[in-house]
Amino acid sequence: MNVAIPADDDNFLRRECPTCEQQFKLKLGPANAEGAGEPSAETYFCPLCGVPAGAYQWWTKEQLDYAQARAMPDILAQLSNESGLEITQTGDVPEAMVEPNDMDIVQSPCHPEEPVKVPSEHRQSIHCLVCGSSFTV
Repeated sequence: MNVAIPADDDNFLRRECPTCEQQFKLKLGPANAEGAGEPSAETYFCPLCGVPAGAYQWWTKEQLDYAQARAMPDILAQLSNESGLEITQTGDVPEAMVEPNDMDIVQSPCHPEEPVKVPSEHRQSIHCLVCGSSFTV
């Protein structure tokens, strides 16, 4: 079952660090020709705190809640069909998520093909999403 999580107008997807719990955005798809041939990473580094985590550990709490609420009617319908029991949903299905066009785009000097967006108020050094190297903008 797939639930669409939207990107912003620049095609950046909101992420949340499982360590520092701060949010940033990463670019969906290659940002340039260099990135087009690169395989997807299994680990990313938080651009805000520099701690690495697996590629599928970056969902925001809001994204997880939304995906669960959007998927629940289909799950209950399938369960009802398979079990023969009448199962009804008690909550409302949320409207489609909208991703705001917030944050500032930054590119690391070591991996410019993997730009990120960081909060505008972030004034500390930033870490490369790919290798964790620290840099300033």
